[in-house]
Amino acid sequence: MKKMFLLCVYLCLCFCGLTGVFGDEMKSVSVMEGESVTLHTDITDIQRDDQILWKFGLQKSLIARINGANRDISINADVLNGRFRDRLQVNNQTGDLIITNITTQHTGLYQVIINSVKEISYRFNVIVYACLPVPVISRNVSQCSNCSLLCSVINVSDVRDVSMSWYKGNSLLSSISVSDLNIRLSLPLEVEYQDTNTYRCVLNNPITNQTQHLNITHLCQTCSALTIILICCAAVGCLMIVASVLIFCICRKQKNTEQQGKLTLLLIM
Repeated sequence: MKKMFLLCVYLCLCFCGLTGVFGDEMKSVSVMEGESVTLHTDITDIQRDDQILWKFGLQKSLIARINGANRDISINADVLNGRFRDRLQVNNQTGDLIITNITTQHTGLYQVIINSVKEISYRFNVIVYACLPVPVISRNVSQCSNCSLLCSVINVSDVRDVSMSWYKGNSLLSSISVSDLNIRLSLPLEVEYQDTNTYRCVLNNPITNQTQHLNITHLCQTCSALTIILICCAAVGCLMIVASVLIFCICRKQKNTEQQGKLTLLLIM
């Protein structure tokens, strides 16, 4: 038993010696586009022997370096075609990395390596969510037997992990989810005419949402009412056409009369 214990201790020491890294835990961070996010080193005060490296992506591109001896901070703003230009700040006391006005291009894996007596590493999985559009509610006018509605968003890029839902009051009626929203996302709903309930269409991701409320009176008119409106519009259109023709004819007649008067005057002279 003693030999087994010593063997385990030896293997642990060898593993630590080979890797030289303690920590290396993964932290998940979610943030909205346009906001600022701070990635913490868990250091209260940088020591003279400390050297802190911040890296980004699977290629572990170096984006910032802090030298504890003189608190010198070096930011590599031109890495990855300037993706981080004018967006990175580093706390000279703690080594925390601050990303300002963040965009979806900054989604990815961040790693901080702290070289001191031992090497310590932390990783951050940063997910940046794009701002959600307000969904649009429209009516399927091809149906007259009931009020058929459609809630939709169209051609929205860089939107991930979204779901669209119909609610009747506080009760969920239906829902649909997609991982990437680069095409039209829509969800139908049918309601009865003269329905007095409140309906809303909600588009959301894990940290925010956009809501569009249904105006039943505006969208869910009966077919007879729609027919009357169409007839009225057609009648007004016909009247405008007739009036335009009459005005054209009167103007043309008046012009011909003036021309004939001028011709008569010339003959007399």
